[in-house]
Amino acid sequence: MRAPIGSRIRQERAGRGLSQAALARAVGISASYMNLIESSRREVGGAVLLRIAEHLQIGIDELSGEREQKQLKLLQELVADPVLEGLDFGQSDLRELVVRFPEIAQALVRLYRTAQQLAAEIEAYADRFNTDPVLGGMLHEVLNRLTGMRSSAEIVARVATLKEPDRQRFVAAINDQAQAMSVTMRNLVDYFDRALVRRRAISPLREVEDAFIAASNHFPELEAVADRLRAELDDRLAKPDLEAWLLARHGITCRRSSRSGHGPAPGAGEDARLERAEGIFWLKASLPAATRRFRLCRLIAELNAAGEIEAELALLGTETRAGAQIAFGALASYVAGAMLMPYEAYLRDAEAHRYDIDLLSHRFGASFEQAAHRLVTLRRKGAEGVPFGFLRADASGRLTKRFPLPGLALPGGGHGCLLWPIYASPLSERVIRRTVAFPNGARFLMLAKSVPKRVSTWEDQPLRFSVMLICSVHHAARTVYAAGLDLRDAGNDVPVGPSCRLCSRAECGHRQEAASPI
Repeated sequence: MRAPIGSRIRQERAGRGLSQAALARAVGISASYMNLIESSRREVGGAVLLRIAEHLQIGIDELSGEREQKQLKLLQELVADPVLEGLDFGQSDLRELVVRFPEIAQALVRLYRTAQQLAAEIEAYADRFNTDPVLGGMLHEVLNRLTGMRSSAEIVARVATLKEPDRQRFVAAINDQAQAMSVTMRNLVDYFDRALVRRRAISPLREVEDAFIAASNHFPELEAVADRLRAELDDRLAKPDLEAWLLARHGITCRRSSRSGHGPAPGAGEDARLERAEGIFWLKASLPAATRRFRLCRLIAELNAAGEIEAELALLGTETRAGAQIAFGALASYVAGAMLMPYEAYLRDAEAHRYDIDLLSHRFGASFEQAAHRLVTLRRKGAEGVPFGFLRADASGRLTKRFPLPGLALPGGGHGCLLWPIYASPLSERVIRRTVAFPNGARFLMLAKSVPKRVSTWEDQPLRFSVMLICSVHHAARTVYAAGLDLRDAGNDVPVGPSCRLCSRAECGHRQEAASPI
């Protein structure tokens, strides 16, 4: 779905009392062409869009449609929900809603996200009731005690010839069962409270992701922080000698931990843990060298630039405590990436080697995923790299990290289109590339690769993710991955969509869900 640039231009023009013909003359185009632009029948960009923005005295960002495109994608996901099946929502209706009533559009998006979160919690509760042995045992205990209390109460109430000593014995049994059940019920409530705390990460993680997207995943202040820390480390990043620096500067000793070896067993999803009281930084023994180096840099950022990270965190505006904790770690990781891959040097090498990610990761001692993600952050005004989108999927195909592009519809979670190369990459150690076309005609180059997250050992099963970068075909020629491709020939494009539920290609043989009504 195209961003409503034409509707926005019409709204700004009308608000200034300009006629369509007057604006057309001012920017040097015909009135008929301006009419096509405002009615969204012609795309507009480049010098024409710049002249329109200058004449209307507004920033180019306000007309580029990036903000509206994000809202349109979310609204498209909303109206594609099976609950709304049968309702007739047209593309023009959604565009007008975003342009004319942006607050209402935002309210609808928030309500939809709330509904998604509630549905996830209901599903989690259902799974817990069906599969959790602890919960099942507690409920079984409650039922047994209730049955005992009922039996004793029936005897007391119905047996008229019951002697007083026997009556007192049954009453005491009822009291004992009630007290015991009270303890069980308190434990049950506490158990649900702990489960709810764990599930709350569903919402904060999305909150942090959206905040980073709004910031274009680029933080100039943190780039400066990374430059300062790199200067303080001198040549230790190249040696590397970060562990000795942490010991000398902060008195922190780095050690390796494993399930069968010494040290605390790594928690779920953990690859490192700082025990502040003991002054020990535990690193998972199976971490690759690049990941271990990255985690050391992140710790250095957390210890030496907490103030600057907190200041950037305040600008993100996370609303929950869990979201703030996740965001702090993500910002510290941003600093670590910038320390290992300095902006100017990384951009220079990326351009010189045509964005060969494997080569860049080798030159900067980073993993493929770290090198790919750093490319997404090259958004400095006047020194931008190729604008890439970024996706990561786990072994089940679930999208675990995303950074979309303007005009590129990506699902907020779950699974993407089965025809994306990210779902073919687990079968290959090489980068898989293909040009694709979305239902709205937008064309992109997609490239994906399977990457290991840790060294496979006897006690650690292999853990791999698939990483995918996306860029418009207009920028693809700047990359090594365009070699041998005729980017002008759309006939070789693979027809894809955002996901089955959001895709309008009813004839697709890979469809797993009903077609979207949009």
